[in-house]
Amino acid sequence: MVPLLMTRPLAAAERFVAGLPEAARAGLKVVYAPLMEIQAAQAPVRLEGVKGVIFTSANGVEAASRETAARLPAYCVGERTAQAAAESGWTASCLGRCAGELVAALLSRRPEAPLLHLRGAHARGGIAGRLTDGGIPCREQILYDQVLLPLTSEAMALLAAQTDVIVPLFSPRTAHHFAYLCGEAAHLHLIALSPAVAEPLKGLNCKTLRVSKSPDAAAVAAAVLDAAAQLSQLEGERRAE
Repeated sequence: MVPLLMTRPLAAAERFVAGLPEAARAGLKVVYAPLMEIQAAQAPVRLEGVKGVIFTSANGVEAASRETAARLPAYCVGERTAQAAAESGWTASCLGRCAGELVAALLSRRPEAPLLHLRGAHARGGIAGRLTDGGIPCREQILYDQVLLPLTSEAMALLAAQTDVIVPLFSPRTAHHFAYLCGEAAHLHLIALSPAVAEPLKGLNCKTLRVSKSPDAAAVAAAVLDAAAQLSQLEGERRAE
């Protein structure tokens, strides 16, 4: 079986693996080792005067929906985030796969403002500032923190075994943390969600580093399946020798 090390927060990691084809999952040895834990800020959402909200992750949707009963138009990054917002009662629309695409779409649409970006403590893209500079007033509120975690003992044992391991990584911060923790990387097959996620990994002497064709879970999953198929084929060839 091909080892797959999942470093996302556990719920997201389990959802990712569950979305893989059943036949593919049967050939994977999945090790869950979250390197990040979501901790809610327990702060009331300040919606006074706000005409719409921005969500860049399902974590933001969950935190906001828990703190307020109001349901405004919600402009989202990614289909998964938009789906979570819609299921929580927000009038949700997906406006891109990354912060840049969302900002461009909003600047083109010119929705009723002001807007409020409900986000985690660690975020990239400067959405609120870019929209405000573009003439769409937008502020931001932190609803949760993304706390870094150490590798689990099971993950450390897997990495120490020096056998081929597939590791998908979904955020620049997690990628940087993993690069610091992983030690000898010559046996790792790393898959980055985007070029920004790949950047902290470029200094590692890994076996392969590929960037997902698009910044979404479906494209990362396709890359994982391709890497697993290649490793399974190589293993079969070695056994046949």
